Amino acid sequence: MFKSNTNVKVRYAETDKMGIVYHSNYYIYFEVAREDFIKEAGISYKDMENVGVMMPIVETRCKYHDAATYADELTIQTSLKELSPIKVVLKYDVIRKTDNKVIADGETTQTFVSNNTFKIVNLKRKYTEIWDKICALK
Repeated sequence: MFKSNTNVKVRYAETDKMGIVYHSNYYIYFEVAREDFIKEAGISYKDMENVGVMMPIVETRCKYHDAATYADELTIQTSLKELSPIKVVLKYDVIRKTDNKVIADGETTQTFVSNNTFKIVNLKRKYTEIWDKICALK
């Protein structure tokens, strides 16, 4: 199974009064990692939007196991959990580099929609080139 690795260094602005990364920032880390993941397939969100398809998030979750703090170096490891012609589920493991500990894990579920109508599209049928590139990441 293919996994991409995205490196992030925690910025001071991402922490709360206790010096811990504020929970919503993990979803930003997931977004950065998601873009890196699909770039590995040879496509980008911009490429997808230019041909008429978008990938809005319909569900997301994150479970926190330990805290990340200012200046921690993190790796977000992204993998494909599920893929169908109408949706994709990506899995994320947030790993603190100093001790190689998974400090959080999460998932996002995204559907493929037309950027004109926002209706679900069958990627395999309508955008076969994009479908084939994403399938190559299985």
